[in-house]
Amino acid sequence: MKIKQLKINSYGKLKDKELELENGINIVEGKNESGKSTIFHFIVNSFYGISKNKKGKEYSDFEKYKPWGEEEFSGKVVYELDNGESFEVFRDFKKKNPKIFNENKEDISKLFNIDKNKGNEFFYEQTKVDESLFLSTLVVNQQEVKLEKTEQNMLVQKIANLVGTGEDNVSYQRAIDRINRRQLNEIGTERSREKPINKLMDEIEKLENEKQELGRYEDLKYQMEENKIELNTQIEKLENENNYLKELKLLIENEKIENEKIKLQENIKNENLEKINQLKNEIEKIKNNNKNILENNLEKNKKIKNKINKKIIYVFILLLIISILQFIFIKNNIFKYIFLLTLPMYLIFSLLFLKNKKNKIKKLEKNKKIEEEKINLEMNNINSQIILLEKNNSELEKEINKLKNNFNLKMNLEKEKIKNKYLNKIEKNKLEENMTLEKINLQIENIQNEINHEKIELHTLEIDKQNVEPKLDNLAKIEEELVNHKEEMSTLKNLEQSMNLAKEVLNSAYEKMRTSVTPKFTQNLSETITHITNGKYTNVVFHNEEGLIVELENGNYEPVSKLSVGTIDQLYLSLRLSMVEELSEEKMPIILDEAFAYYDTQRLKNILNYLANKYRDRQIILFTCTQREKEILNAFNISYHLIDLQKI
Repeated sequence: MKIKQLKINSYGKLKDKELELENGINIVEGKNESGKSTIFHFIVNSFYGISKNKKGKEYSDFEKYKPWGEEEFSGKVVYELDNGESFEVFRDFKKKNPKIFNENKEDISKLFNIDKNKGNEFFYEQTKVDESLFLSTLVVNQQEVKLEKTEQNMLVQKIANLVGTGEDNVSYQRAIDRINRRQLNEIGTERSREKPINKLMDEIEKLENEKQELGRYEDLKYQMEENKIELNTQIEKLENENNYLKELKLLIENEKIENEKIKLQENIKNENLEKINQLKNEIEKIKNNNKNILENNLEKNKKIKNKINKKIIYVFILLLIISILQFIFIKNNIFKYIFLLTLPMYLIFSLLFLKNKKNKIKKLEKNKKIEEEKINLEMNNINSQIILLEKNNSELEKEINKLKNNFNLKMNLEKEKIKNKYLNKIEKNKLEENMTLEKINLQIENIQNEINHEKIELHTLEIDKQNVEPKLDNLAKIEEELVNHKEEMSTLKNLEQSMNLAKEVLNSAYEKMRTSVTPKFTQNLSETITHITNGKYTNVVFHNEEGLIVELENGNYEPVSKLSVGTIDQLYLSLRLSMVEELSEEKMPIILDEAFAYYDTQRLKNILNYLANKYRDRQIILFTCTQREKEILNAFNISYHLIDLQKI
């Protein structure tokens, strides 16, 4: 039989791993805590199922290897029997029974016996090797190299059953049958019905089933406690996310308010700029509308005065010429004097006219000056407003820049403070700072819905827990009944033991017929240890009282417990290997989990060379955290298949 493939979906800390195994030696290499022992237990539990019974350990295999927070707890093993038939066993470890598929991918699970305690016994039926035998022979690891005495006896008995002739002495058989009939009538057997031991066994079984059912409720209660812790953890996580988003939302809302303040200041600034432009336009408009008033008309007035003066002079000269002419040509003195009077009158009139004109011009200039001063005053007022507005804008600009700088610094500090506050409380990828209020509000709503959902689940769990607890009250009563029934069973067993004593006497004779078993066993063991120790130990004897004893070089025999740790490892490994051939018709794989931890280099060379040659027709799976095995196999030019756990 050979294991071809391991597909680990989720088991212990291993997830989504696939290992391809080949014939011959397979080295599974990895550092400590890399999952080597987990892979080994995956193989065993895939073939025989996983136990929820602690068996004296702190945690059961189910508790130890159930992935934390994972729904998936499953895997598959592909293997091939010696007859060439291939099978796949898929096991959901949360369920009792696996699915077994043949090479045509047909589900053949129902073809095998299903034990109510052990589940589907497909692997035992195929190999005739149960879990206890598998672990005590085919599997060797650093902590469990040494066999217990009960295991040794069981193995010797197993070997004896397989190699014995099966032929019984007639008188022996009759005596055994007579005792068996009495046992059947007074006590009963597992196959009998309505006998004392059967009734008692049925009652015990019934109570055990009830106890097991209550144990299921205990497991359920334990699971509920775990789920409660998990739900509270999830709620705490969600509430941390919710609080983070709320603080971030408040910060963004404050940022929005501050931005509104800045925007208001900028609006005031823009309004001031608009007013400044309006005022400048007003000044231009005033200048355009009062262009005549604002122009300098002094030269114009002078020209007017000069023009008038010239006209008066020209008229006066004309009048003077006329007067001279009329004195010359006109004889009438009256006309002469009348016309002569016109000159002074004209002169007086002209002077008055000029004076009047001058007064008007002065008045106009005065009015113009008043208007001009009024206009200038108006423009000065407007300029004053412009200056004031520009000053305000300058101050606003400084204030806006100050607000922006201070606010940006404050915002960055607050964001960093919030981020640091929740850095170890929520996942880093959720510490997103640049989010819109819409997105934050949506996330807060979604998280709040999740929190409400988780709290409803938690409340439901509390109710379920309250329903379970009353069912556990009967546990003490059932256990008390079990104790009483087991005491009755003990009485029947004592009677049965008395009868068995008689059979033991007969069995001793029967055992003599099987004297060929121990010599063959010790011969195989001696041959194995000879090769492994390079001839240092050649004779090993199995003793019922002391277990294994070895002949030293000086001829003395000593229990193996007195030898060095390395030698003990070699001897017990030899013990296991010597039994391999007799266990099953299948050539079962040999699994070595850090089995050579105490071996020096020479011992390691011996055992690897022996394994490669002696068991070349078997699959060997060697788990190791060192390079030694690989280096020695390379030195011997022995081929092997390497699986590096760091690369899968």
